[in-house]
Amino acid sequence: MTDFILNAEARNDLGKGASRRLRRLASQVPAVVYGGDAAPVSVSILAKEIAKLFENEAAFSHVIELNVDGDKQNVVVKALQRHPSKGIILHADFVRVVAGQKLTAKVPVHFVNEEAAIKKGGEISHVVAEIEVSCEAKDLPEFITVDLANAEVGTIVHLSDLKAPKGVEFVALAHGNDLAVANVHAPRVAPEAEGAAE
Repeated sequence: MTDFILNAEARNDLGKGASRRLRRLASQVPAVVYGGDAAPVSVSILAKEIAKLFENEAAFSHVIELNVDGDKQNVVVKALQRHPSKGIILHADFVRVVAGQKLTAKVPVHFVNEEAAIKKGGEISHVVAEIEVSCEAKDLPEFITVDLANAEVGTIVHLSDLKAPKGVEFVALAHGNDLAVANVHAPRVAPEAEGAAE
């Protein structure tokens, strides 16, 4: 079902001190698996293995096969906690995938046709890098495309302007929050250019 596989071990030594020891002495990342009908499980994953997996952007929005001491379960990543300056993964939360049940996940945003807006004299600001979606695991998109081909200078692209893939709902919109995704604004250097012309 998935090309993304992680091996993990169940752990009973819990708490902040235990997590720090795990990272420092065993080069492992503490994680929690929850959701579905089973109880939450604390696990540990080799730091280099989880880092390698999440080098691939697609891993954030794909079902991952998590092998906990030989017990395989399908999960999606719910949250990753990273070191503020080093960027290394400190902790991970995974949610079990249950067939027929909707899940929420954050999916990366890909902006396309930006050159068209730039040619019209605009500058583009990306407001978000990912969008939270709700759908069944089978419908989970790898990314959401934001097409800026028709964006004029002064345009703000909102969540409601995007076409959600089949079976996918934008969580913020469902809660009545039409987030800005990108905006196309006039370059800020224009007044200086006018002054030079005078």
